[in-house]
Amino acid sequence: METKDIILSLRTKKGLSQDELAEKVFVTRQAVSRWENGETTPNTETLKLLSKLFDVSINTLLGSPRQLVCQCCGMPLEDASISRESDGFFNEEYCRWCYADGEYMYHNMDELIEVCVRNMAGEHFSDEQAREYMQNMLPKLSYWKQYKYLDGEERFEQFKQQLISEINGLNIEGMPELESLNALVGGYINLEYRLPNGRTVKFLDDNATYLGNQLESEFGGNRCFGIAANMEFLLVCTYEEDGANPELVVYKKR
Repeated sequence: METKDIILSLRTKKGLSQDELAEKVFVTRQAVSRWENGETTPNTETLKLLSKLFDVSINTLLGSPRQLVCQCCGMPLEDASISRESDGFFNEEYCRWCYADGEYMYHNMDELIEVCVRNMAGEHFSDEQAREYMQNMLPKLSYWKQYKYLDGEERFEQFKQQLISEINGLNIEGMPELESLNALVGGYINLEYRLPNGRTVKFLDDNATYLGNQLESEFGGNRCFGIAANMEFLLVCTYEEDGANPELVVYKKR
C-alpha cells in the first residue's frame, strides 16, 4: 500500500474525520486531504505524530520501504516488536527487548550472545552454530560496530590481542594479567573521575563501543580494576561496587 492509502485506512479505522486528524497532528484539513490524495506526504515531525497516534511505525506509514532489523541483536522488526522511547514514540533501530523506555538492555556483546543462543538453539541450530552465527553477525550492527575497518574476524582478534599485550605491558601493581576483552558500550562504563581542582570529568563517549573488562584487585578488598580501550587510547581505573568512588590509574594515548 502507498502512504496515501495507509493514512486513509488508519484514519477510517480510528473513526476520525479529516478535520479531527488534522487537529491531533497540528495541520490543516487541506493538508490531510492532500496526503490522502497522494499530492504530498507528511514531513518527518508529522510522521512521528501520526506514528504515535496510530500506534504504527513510520516505516509502516511509508509503505514499509525498509526491512527493519534491530541494530543490537539483529532480529527482524515488526511494529509489535519495535522499541519505544520513554515518551512513547517508536525507535525503529531496536527491538523492545534490546531497548526499552530510553534504556539499552545490553552492554556486553558476550552476554547478549549467550541470551540469543538459548533462544536460537534447538531443532534448527546447535549451540555452537547459533553462537558462531551471532559472533559473526553482531559486529556488523550499528550498536556494536566500532572496528569495521579491521576487515574480518581474524584482524579483529589480532587487534584485541595487541591491546591485551599493551595493557599487560603497563605492569600496574595489583592488577592481574588481562586475558580477554569484551565489547562494552560507553554509557555502561563511562565513570566520572574527580580532578584535583574538585571538578569531575568523563573520558568516554556514552554512545561509542569499547573493548574492556573488569578484574578483581590482587590486593583484595572490594575494589576492582576496570579496563577500556580502542584504537586511540588505553584506560585503566579502579572502583568499588557498582562503580562507586572511581579513581583513574592510567589514561594513555596509543
